[in-house]
Amino acid sequence: MSEVVDTQDSAIERPSGRSARSYNRWTKNATLEDYSLRYAPRSFRTWTPYVVATTALGGIAYLADFAIGGSIAITHGFSSAVTAILVAAVVIFITGTPIAYYSAKYAIDMDLLTRGAGFGYLGSTLTSLIYASFTFIFFALEGSIMAQAFELGLHIPLAIGYLIASLVIIPLVIFGMTALSKLQVWTQPIWLVLMFAPFVSIAFIAPGKYEEWTNFAGNSTTGSSISLLGVGLGAGVALSLIAQIGEQVDYLRFMPDKTAQNSKQWWTAVLAAGPGWVILGAFKQLGGAFLAFYVASDAGLVKAGEPIEQFLAGFKTFMPPWLALVVATFFVILSQVKINVTNAYSGSLSWSNFFSRILHRHPGRVVWIFLNVGIALALMEGGVFGFLNSVLGFYSNVAIAWIGAVTADLVINKRWLKLSPPELVFHRAHLFNVNPVGFGSMIGVGPPRSGGNATRSIRWSAR
Repeated sequence: MSEVVDTQDSAIERPSGRSARSYNRWTKNATLEDYSLRYAPRSFRTWTPYVVATTALGGIAYLADFAIGGSIAITHGFSSAVTAILVAAVVIFITGTPIAYYSAKYAIDMDLLTRGAGFGYLGSTLTSLIYASFTFIFFALEGSIMAQAFELGLHIPLAIGYLIASLVIIPLVIFGMTALSKLQVWTQPIWLVLMFAPFVSIAFIAPGKYEEWTNFAGNSTTGSSISLLGVGLGAGVALSLIAQIGEQVDYLRFMPDKTAQNSKQWWTAVLAAGPGWVILGAFKQLGGAFLAFYVASDAGLVKAGEPIEQFLAGFKTFMPPWLALVVATFFVILSQVKINVTNAYSGSLSWSNFFSRILHRHPGRVVWIFLNVGIALALMEGGVFGFLNSVLGFYSNVAIAWIGAVTADLVINKRWLKLSPPELVFHRAHLFNVNPVGFGSMIGVGPPRSGGNATRSIRWSAR
């Protein structure tokens, strides 16, 4: 008997009768496990396209965008920052579209998608580690922002705030999509109103500030004018968010099947919640760049990149200072809870995929939540927020290589050159262990060893 395809319901059996992979009993609970090692079956995908899209978009409530936009503007000035943010947004939208489509169509997460899109069974193991690093790096950055709100609004020391920001997320993530869909849908309207309010208020009270913003130079040696070096470095930081499509996909895999009746809703939801996240994301980065300028004269350039300082100044334009502090603290905490439940959830999925291949044991998705949050907490305590540009600039190189290789296989190999079969096959029996097409492209080892035949990401004879 040949090896059975991955399943979380029972151990995989080999011809000898020995278990190839052992599973904890928690994996039998679909609510806890959320099909972390396989595609989401139709029976579990009971949500409407609207609910799935809202849940996915609820995860982009994070305020790191404001910190990133503010940091880029402070470092490179207005013109370079705006150009860098828009260039990165276009690249992210283009690369994210085919990934979102294939995930929603085949009901699979980023790991299974990567498997069948040129990386192979073991090749996708490395990308699971890359994806896991994305989730805990951004968990740490978002948690740091939440701790800053605790410190300013509640006078809680940063070190303790980091711990609280980590522990509060765990119980919300344990029950996966079932709990997260309710959290994101219920809180989204409140979050949207609070996010836009400062910009609307400033437009009425001090409209000239938007024009003054165009002359903001920050620490740039070239002033507010555009610099190609500044654009490149700024875009490099913004492009670290290219892996965010993986978190969107973790929700889009629960989309219902596309039918003639729901086709319009299905496509709207996939495009809006898939690559469409970057439209709001780019606005938030531009908003962060503006608010950093707005608050810089009072808070200083060092503090101007902190979202709590940005929104406190924004809310003060139409609220008494004491109320503005309360609302700003609440808004930051709400935003960071909404995103860090997604970071912890997606991290638990990627760690499940990584360790199940390396250790051949799967204690359950819930276990890896604690690992992901623990690593993020260590980064927070180590002061990762102070090295935001350096950390994200380095990570973006790895993330771009991974996402770019996946997109190229889905669009060029499958659709244009037809070097891969048109359908996405992710079962182990049909895949190379390591496919040189995507994996080799990502790590830059050169062309495939076997010439054109090696570009087939699926073994045709095994179909």
